[in-house]
Amino acid sequence: MRPAYWRHESGSMTVKMTLGISGKLLRPAVLVGLLVLFLMAIAAQGQTVKDLPPPPPVPKPKPTPTPKPPADEVLDVVRVSSNLVMVPVSVTDSQGQPVQGLKVPDFRLEEEGRQQEIAEIGDPEQVPLDIAILFDISSSVSQKDFFAFQQNAAATFLREVMKPADKASVFTIAGQPTMVQPLASAETAAAKILSIPAATVSVATAFYDTVAAAAKYLNENSPGRHRRVIVVISDGDDNFSERIRDLSIAEARANLKGDMTPASSLVALQGKHRVAVQEVQQAVQKADATFYSVNPGGASVQLNQISTRAQNGMRTIADATGGTAFVPNSKDLESVFRQVAAELRGQYLVQYYANSEAPAGQFRRILVTVPARPDVRIRARQGYYPKKAQ
Repeated sequence: MRPAYWRHESGSMTVKMTLGISGKLLRPAVLVGLLVLFLMAIAAQGQTVKDLPPPPPVPKPKPTPTPKPPADEVLDVVRVSSNLVMVPVSVTDSQGQPVQGLKVPDFRLEEEGRQQEIAEIGDPEQVPLDIAILFDISSSVSQKDFFAFQQNAAATFLREVMKPADKASVFTIAGQPTMVQPLASAETAAAKILSIPAATVSVATAFYDTVAAAAKYLNENSPGRHRRVIVVISDGDDNFSERIRDLSIAEARANLKGDMTPASSLVALQGKHRVAVQEVQQAVQKADATFYSVNPGGASVQLNQISTRAQNGMRTIADATGGTAFVPNSKDLESVFRQVAAELRGQYLVQYYANSEAPAGQFRRILVTVPARPDVRIRARQGYYPKKAQ
C-alpha cells in the first residue's frame, strides 16, 4: 500500500513540477514575443508615415484683378501746383490812424481783374521782417546840420520795430552802392548806422543803383516767407547811377562852364530818369519788398525841378510797392519813423493762392479793397512777379 501512495504523490509532484517548469519557461518567451510584436508595430507605423507623400500645399487665393475702364472712357489727370502770394496791406482812417479788427470777409482781392479767394490773413507778429536801410552820405544831404540826428532817428527806428527774429542790413548811398552791414540783429545794425561818417568832400549820388542793389540783396538772402522792407533816408537826387551817369556829367560840365544845357539834352536826361525809376521799381517788386522813403529835405523839395523830380520818383516806387514817401521837417523825423514802425506791425498779411499757370517773370496786377469801408485808405503793392517753379 505504501508504494502506491508514493507514486501518486510522486506523480502529483511530477505534474506540478512539469507545469511549474513549463510556466517558468513560457513566461519569458511570451514577454519577449510581445516585445518583438510591439517593436514591429512601431517600425511598421514609422515606415508607413515615412513613406506617405507630403501633404499638398495650401492653395493661395488669387488677387482680384483691378477692373479696367472701358475702352471709350478717358481719365483726366489733374496736376495742381499753387503759388501762395502774401500781400502786406496797410489800412488807415482819414486821420492816418491804423484801422484794426478787419477779417477775411472784409477784404476783396483781384488779380488781373478776377476776384481771388483769400486763404487767410497772417499775423505780422509771426512773420519775420528783413529790412534794408539805406543811408545817404552824399554831399546833397551830409552837409545839413542834422546828419547825426538822422543817424539817431534811424537807429532808434530799428530798435523799436525789430523783434528778435528780425534782421536788418545797412547800405550807404554815395558814388556807388556799398553794403556796410549784412543782415544782422537790431543792435548790430543800429550800431553800424551810428558809426557811418558824414562825407567831408563832395560826393556823387548813385541813388538808383543803391536801391536796386538792396533789392537784389534781399531777394537773394531773405527767406521767401519773410516780409522784406526797404527804408531810404535820402532826398532821392541821383547824378551818378549807371543809367543816367553820362548825361548827368555832361549837364554838370555845361553848368560849370556857364553854358546852358541844350534843351534836347535836358529832355533826354528827364527820359533817363523816368526809365531809371521804372527799372528800380521793378527790382523792388521782384524782391517782393515794400519801399519807404524819408526825405530829410522837408519843404525845400519844392524849390527846384531837380528835387521835385527826385521826390516824385521815390513816391512812384513807394506807391507801387505799398509803402509811403515821407517828407518830414527835421523835428518830425522821429515821429515819421515811429509811424513806419507802427504801420509795419499793424499790417494785414492777406494771402491767397494765385493762378499757377501764370508765366514766371510776367507782372501780375493786383487790387485790394475793403468794400464795406469806403472811408478808409488802403496801401498795398500793385502787383507781383511770379517766381520760377523750383
